[in-house]
Formats: sequence, C-alpha cells, structure tokens
Amino acid sequence: MSYEKVNQAKKTVIGTKQTVKAIHGGHVLEILVARDADNRITQPALLAAKENGVKIDYVESKIELGKACGLQVGASVVAITM
Repeated sequence: MSYEKVNQAKKTVIGTKQTVKAIHGGHVLEILVARDADNRITQPALLAAKENGVKIDYVESKIELGKACGLQVGASVVAITM
C-alpha cells in the first residue's frame, strides 16, 4: 500500500540528506522509511520528521521502496513532497 503512495506521488525526494533538507524547507507531506534500513542512516530523517510534525510511514523493504521510485537500487528513506 505504501509503495503505491510513492508511485502515485507527483514529487518525491529520495535519500536521507535530501529528505532532511526538504523537511527543514517545509516541503514534505510524509516520509516512508524502510524497516530493513540501517538505523544510523534513517535516524536523521526520523528525527527531523518528528520535530516538524511530518507523518512517518514504514515499509518492509528498501529494495521495493527503491523500485517504487524507479531505481534499480534500494532506498532507505523517501519523502513525498508538495
């Protein structure tokens, strides 16, 4: 279900650093975090989302999240932006 959100989103940001920047810029509606991703990679995005009241949703696989974004590699964090 969450993978479909990524497919249907008009704009997304992929990766922790870009997600944190977008959150601080006020452009993020929701972030999706892969449960199988390393905590040290996802932690900055999770903290920024919590501090700024951004909805956090979890998906099972970073490989599937990457595929939903059109990548051939995994994605630990994806932001759905305005």
